[in-house]
Amino acid sequence: MITVEQFLAWKILPRCMMLASTVMSWRCAEWFMELDVPTASQSAFVSVVMGVMTGVFGIWMGHEHKGEK
Repeated sequence: MITVEQFLAWKILPRCMMLASTVMSWRCAEWFMELDVPTASQSAFVSVVMGVMTGVFGIWMGHEHKGEK
């Protein structure tokens, strides 16, 4: 039988959240690339999403690095 501590050690929720964030940002990039003539506001939106994902990935890697060995 699996214990709560073992289940939490797998870090399923944070990994699912990172996967969901990655998929959503990828879909945003696909949407932008499919636009015929993107406007400035659409370009700004995609820039913000990609910038946020850079920060999210950096935080994610920082937490992965500090994890238990």
